[in-house]
Amino acid sequence: MQGGCSELVPREQRPAVEPAESPPDPDQAQPSSALLDVLQLESLMLNLDASLRVHARSHFFSWTQGLLQSLLRHEVLICVLRNGVPPSFRVDSFSTIVPDAAIFSELLLEDAPAATGLIKVWKERRFNPVICDAGEGSALWNDKLERAFGRAGITQMVAHGCVGVDGEASSLFIFACRASVQGTVAKERLAYIARLIVPFLHSAWVRSQIQETTQRDHLPSAEVGVLTAREQEILRWIYLGKSNGEVGTILKISPLTVKNHVQKILRKLNVVNRTQAVGKALDTRILNP
Repeated sequence: MQGGCSELVPREQRPAVEPAESPPDPDQAQPSSALLDVLQLESLMLNLDASLRVHARSHFFSWTQGLLQSLLRHEVLICVLRNGVPPSFRVDSFSTIVPDAAIFSELLLEDAPAATGLIKVWKERRFNPVICDAGEGSALWNDKLERAFGRAGITQMVAHGCVGVDGEASSLFIFACRASVQGTVAKERLAYIARLIVPFLHSAWVRSQIQETTQRDHLPSAEVGVLTAREQEILRWIYLGKSNGEVGTILKISPLTVKNHVQKILRKLNVVNRTQAVGKALDTRILNP
């Protein structure tokens, strides 16, 4: 596949810690809200508002894999958070398309230099959004990550994050996409959206980490085991977006049996629908994305 790595640099927004730059090119268009149409601007406002209501992992999952898709489409979201000096990393991944999205975070956690390398590449781009296509040789596509993305049909990634007061990256978010955005204007628009939304994404994710730690510390031990193994299995398929009929086909049981299991799950978790069941299961760690 032919592709390229795009560095989209808004000169007026570069951090003060970066080295001196050459004078701006007056002929180069500056990214602005004019890049977005009316529907995209409306979606942006809705997403910014939604991000402020994220206080738990389930909220973060529902937002990024739901409403955020209308603004910044992706099949896999990888979140990398730097901790301490020398840095260690908290890595998480979210998807409704890939059956086991945790494979991406596990890959980076097992290979710390890979996470460091991703952040290094972004830093070398002066902390500006980077859009890269598969097969073009960017350092963002390290061998292990490229193979994992290839199996998921990923053809393009958008990488952007937040910078701390020390001038180092405090987080990096990778939006992995099956449908590649091509063309200068389209990529400028995509980078502009990433630049706007990522600070809110960072704040929402950090809040969800704090809430997750608090809930885990106070979680009654009996609640985690409230569902049977079969019910947990069915709930995971519901979390992956499968209908009762699809779950029945996968597990080789009738849709009616699946429906009966779902009703028991709702009663045990004290919720009224499948969406609430998934959210509560994520909050209580019955489900682990």
